[in-house]
Amino acid sequence: MAHDVSTLAAQKRDKSGKGPARQLRMKGLIPAVCYGPYDKPLHVAIDPEAIKKAIATPHKFNTVIKLTVDGGETRTVLFKDFEKDPVGGEILHADFLEVRMDKDVVVNVPVILIGKPVGVTEGGILQQVARTLPVLCKPSDIPEKIEVDVSNLAIAESLHIKDVKAPAGVQFKIKGDQTIAVVNVPEKEEEAPKPAAVAAVPGAEGAPAAAGAARAPAADKGAKK
Repeated sequence: MAHDVSTLAAQKRDKSGKGPARQLRMKGLIPAVCYGPYDKPLHVAIDPEAIKKAIATPHKFNTVIKLTVDGGETRTVLFKDFEKDPVGGEILHADFLEVRMDKDVVVNVPVILIGKPVGVTEGGILQQVARTLPVLCKPSDIPEKIEVDVSNLAIAESLHIKDVKAPAGVQFKIKGDQTIAVVNVPEKEEEAPKPAAVAAVPGAEGAPAAAGAARAPAADKGAKK
């Protein structure tokens, strides 16, 4: 499957700081920076809604983007980072990493566990330790996700990076003993304490009758009148 490639238009900006950034946002734009090892950092202004559309692909944040500046200069980039408004959630600032299609790049790829572990069937609890994995590859080889089959995991067993085969053209940039998933031993439920046996109290049984018997003499006394 070919890697997703999106296009994104940007305007070059010369001013930086809170004031100019605020003015951009009033126009519906946000400040962004394109940086990397190949050219000088490029400061631009971009429509945040256009960014959302550009990364609305199966590759999401790892989508390759053709960034066109003022309708002329084009740079190939990846969406690297962003700052969000803590209240409204709007994107306030974005960073792009310039890449070359023939050069390797390191990105984080989501991990998806597939299958139901044997250990879960036996009562164990599946825990996913690694949600993403750093990989080294060319931009066109970036996988959408890393699928890991956990069907054979028994209780108290774990699966590591060394147990997973990387996709073609992809190299894991992490130690092989890194745990991806584990089936934990289920916690034993504590038994509720049994109620203590209550010893029988002599005379307790039939107490109402005894009370009635106590009233009997009074009744007899009334009968003698």
